[in-house]
Amino acid sequence: MRKQLLIWSTLAFVIPSVLLSSCQTQTTETETEQTQTTDNTPGTLQLRANGEDFVREGFVTKDGWKVTFDQLYANLVEVTAYQTDPPYNAETGGKPEAKEKVILAQTKTVDLAEGDETAEAILVSEVSAPPGLYNALSWKMLKATVGPAQGYSLLMDGTATKDGQTIPFTLKVDQELEFTCGDFVGDERKGILQGGDIAQLEATFHFDHLFGDGSAASDDEINTGALGFAPLAAIAEGGKVEADMATLKSKLSANDYQKLMTILPSLGHVGEGHCHESLVSQN
Repeated sequence: MRKQLLIWSTLAFVIPSVLLSSCQTQTTETETEQTQTTDNTPGTLQLRANGEDFVREGFVTKDGWKVTFDQLYANLVEVTAYQTDPPYNAETGGKPEAKEKVILAQTKTVDLAEGDETAEAILVSEVSAPPGLYNALSWKMLKATVGPAQGYSLLMDGTATKDGQTIPFTLKVDQELEFTCGDFVGDERKGILQGGDIAQLEATFHFDHLFGDGSAASDDEINTGALGFAPLAAIAEGGKVEADMATLKSKLSANDYQKLMTILPSLGHVGEGHCHESLVSQN
């Protein structure tokens, strides 16, 4: 009898302890899951600007000129990230239907030629932002009011070489452009911001649209629509090209100038993802 009482006494102590331990484990797991699914802690959104290896390393144009950039300034204004639902469609255009938007930069002039082939895309800004999927990005390229690109939205400074001839060039663009883009398209998805974490968004610029790509076939789309460098070499004076848009309009053929005007709004991308682009102003 005494033995039975001892057994019952032991069970009476052990069972509640086991149940309590089990409940505590479940409660802890549930709390952890809730914390993971409802973590509204702000994270950090990084904005990067990328002229790609074409700009940092130099490249051969569709007409055989080896182009290298010393500086390539782009003036970025009102860069904004969005959480959109439905996802933004650059083909149809319009404004993103945003449930959340964050200003990443008000005004910043960046040198897309900065760094070498091993360099990361340029860090433009870092801002605190609510967590979520940032699947749209917009920015304007307006004329800079201060700094090395003052008076221009885009300023390209470099050299072009072919068959022993070297032509320094400076191209000054004062057209003001606007880009509204959907999700980043590339090897790694961007814009997924977890609470307390860091995520990146990227404004990408495809200058092979302007100059073409000597490594691609002549009938490739990247070359058939590109200006190349030969039309610019043809207007060189004193062995160099220094031209703003007014000079280019007066010296290029009407066809080449129109091609240039068509290309400029197509420079902006998000990785390989397309943007809805437009001219804000045309001088």
